[in-house]
Amino acid sequence: MNSISPQLPPDMVMELNAFFPYLVEHGVNFASALFIFVAGLWFSGKAYQWTVAALRRTPLIDATLQGFFGSLARYAVLAFTILAVLAKFGVQTTSLIAMLGAAGLAVGLALQGTLSNVAAGVMLLIFRPFRAGQYVEIGGVAGTVKELTLFTTELATSDNVQIIVPNASVWGQAVKNFSHHPTRRIDLIFGISYDDDIGAAMAAMRDVIAADKRVLAEPEPLIAVNALGQSSVDMLLRVWTCTADYWPVKFDLTRAVKERFDREGITIPYPTQTVHNPQEAGAAQALKPGGTSRS
Repeated sequence: MNSISPQLPPDMVMELNAFFPYLVEHGVNFASALFIFVAGLWFSGKAYQWTVAALRRTPLIDATLQGFFGSLARYAVLAFTILAVLAKFGVQTTSLIAMLGAAGLAVGLALQGTLSNVAAGVMLLIFRPFRAGQYVEIGGVAGTVKELTLFTTELATSDNVQIIVPNASVWGQAVKNFSHHPTRRIDLIFGISYDDDIGAAMAAMRDVIAADKRVLAEPEPLIAVNALGQSSVDMLLRVWTCTADYWPVKFDLTRAVKERFDREGITIPYPTQTVHNPQEAGAAQALKPGGTSRS
């Protein structure tokens, strides 16, 4: 008994012979693209981890910057992965890169203010002119630093008012950090009467600062005559203390010196003025014996 085998038309056989190489070629490209995509996803995650781990060894790099640069590395790997996948499917990546570059330039120009804040935030997080919890003055605005991000710096004033400063403004201005050094100097001016004993006043101030243990012995305190004012002799009291004790010591010394002056009988005079009236002086001269009077 003879077996019957189907006979395909010659046109279909030619089409199948042309289709199989096409299928094999594109199947290989698809498999390669899939492998590149999976490998790119895996490597992007590893790039994030490796970048963060490397930056953790550098004490200057903040945790915020570690995540930021890690994300940049991951997205860079993903971008190259997508371009490689598209190239496997015959997409002209050169024109795509040029188009993406033009789009990136347009977005950069539109967001140049935001990008400048990001760039300033990166510089602030690397160089760290101040840290959270420190009291600073930036462009005439003073407050305690609450948070430093890539875009803004948050301050809280002494009366607990929140101030948000763009990082570009912070980086482009002088920063006065009151908490950076462990010690600070306190300058106090006390005016005493011209009739008071300067030596007694200096001895009284010396006893006050000796009784306060928060006043540092080094640098040595200074007591001197600062100026001869219109109604008082201005005495300068200059001491050093720990930064954390600056305001309590300043307030306490001001009160202690005033109370000590009161006990010693040293007066802090009010501002006074002496007014000379030429007409009254002339009238008084006329009333003196031997003076001339006008009839």
